[in-house]
Amino acid sequence: MATITAAMVKELRETTGVGMMDCKQALNENDGNLEAAIDWLRKKGLSKAAKKAGRVAAEGLIGAVTDGIKGVVIEVNSETDFVARNEQFQGLVKMIAQVALKVGADVDAINAAPVGSSTVAGAISDAIATIGENMTLRRAASLEVTQGVVASYVHGAVIDGAGKMGVIVALESTGKADELAALGRQLAMHVAAANPQALDSAGLDPDVVRREREVMADKYRQQGKPENMIEKIVENGLKTYYKEVCLLEQAYIHDEKGKAVAQAVKEAEGKVGAPIKITGFVRYALGEGIEKQTSDFAAEVAAVSGQK
Repeated sequence: MATITAAMVKELRETTGVGMMDCKQALNENDGNLEAAIDWLRKKGLSKAAKKAGRVAAEGLIGAVTDGIKGVVIEVNSETDFVARNEQFQGLVKMIAQVALKVGADVDAINAAPVGSSTVAGAISDAIATIGENMTLRRAASLEVTQGVVASYVHGAVIDGAGKMGVIVALESTGKADELAALGRQLAMHVAAANPQALDSAGLDPDVVRREREVMADKYRQQGKPENMIEKIVENGLKTYYKEVCLLEQAYIHDEKGKAVAQAVKEAEGKVGAPIKITGFVRYALGEGIEKQTSDFAAEVAAVSGQK
């Protein structure tokens, strides 16, 4: 009986796209022979999941789950929006989010986490084989506080905790948990709507700020402004920019007078009964950053029929 190593399992998994537990069984059944193990998986109908792996998966669902002082948000992609309405896929997303809540936001760790007699990666492969579309756990993020609450909001929810956009917000405070949770949800809704890029100006990418500064400076030079005035004008322009992209400086969407989020949080401390600090937020929108494939239907028909 051949000794089945982790490297052998990894190679078979990468070749076939099948879950690790199934790969290990296939190697055991075939005395460690890789080619025979691949054929064994094909005969079992498992390796057909690998045939889907080249397809672009840009649809799917965002899952957001919280448990008191911690929370996670994940993105599980599928090829079509139709699959997002599939109950098996919805259950898969909820399961993965719950696993991420326990093991953290590392995608490899989530995929390797045990689920019943298999793993998350195995469950995904099973879903691919059953539903017939490529699926992937694309990304995950988590937040945690020592005291306080991590709140969530899901926009366009198709089931509880999963939809087209998910936000988690972490509030550090010793105040009333129920009041904090209500405030956290309101802030998460604000993040969903306003799409801040950072908590404050210190959290912005320095390169982004530099480019913004350079664009503004060039703009005013072209307008003929003297150099000794440009720096001051640019600094004022950056203050306006920060109000647009920094959460604490944005106009709070729940306040008709447009007070800043920082001010709204400060005023909420009276109801909460203690100081409140927003320590972080994560906003996932489905498919952002994925280059979706486009097709010319007429060209496809012409190609099939042999026309040019």
